Amino acid sequence: MSLAGKLIIEIGVHATVAMWFNLLATHLHHVQNLTDAVLEIKPWHHNQSINQWTSIIADGKATKYLESIESADEENKTITFKIFGEDFEHKFKVFKVIFQAIDKDEGGGVIKWIIEYETKSEEFDPPFGFLEFLYKGSRDVDANLIKE
Repeated sequence: MSLAGKLIIEIGVHATVAMWFNLLATHLHHVQNLTDAVLEIKPWHHNQSINQWTSIIADGKATKYLESIESADEENKTITFKIFGEDFEHKFKVFKVIFQAIDKDEGGGVIKWIIEYETKSEEFDPPFGFLEFLYKGSRDVDANLIKE
C-alpha cells in the first residue's frame, strides 16, 4: 500500500516575488551559484527542458535527480516542477514540487513550497529531507537575491 500526501512550507522573503519567479522560471541554472545546497544544475542529455540536479538533500550526501517544469503561471507567480530519476523513482510514484510567490503589502513576500507525493509503499517515509532542502536553499537564495 502506498502513502500519498502534501508537505507545505511558507517562507518570508526579502527579495521581490518577481525576482523569485524570474529566477525559477527563466534562470533556474543560476540557483547553483546562490546556495551551497545545490552542487550542479545542467541540461540533461542536451534536452533544454529537463535539468539534472546534484544537490545535498539529506545526510550530507549528494543526490542526483531530474526536474522539468510542467507549468508556469506568471500572473499567479506559480511554477509546478516534476521531480524524477533513479533516486526518486524507486521510492515515489508521484513527486511534484509547486512553487508560489505571494506579495506582502508591507514589502517583500512569501514563497510557498508544496510537495505532492505518493510513495510506492508504506516502507518509504514522506520526503521531509526534500522539504528541508527547499527551506535551506530558499534562505540562501533570498540572501543572495537581495545583494544583487
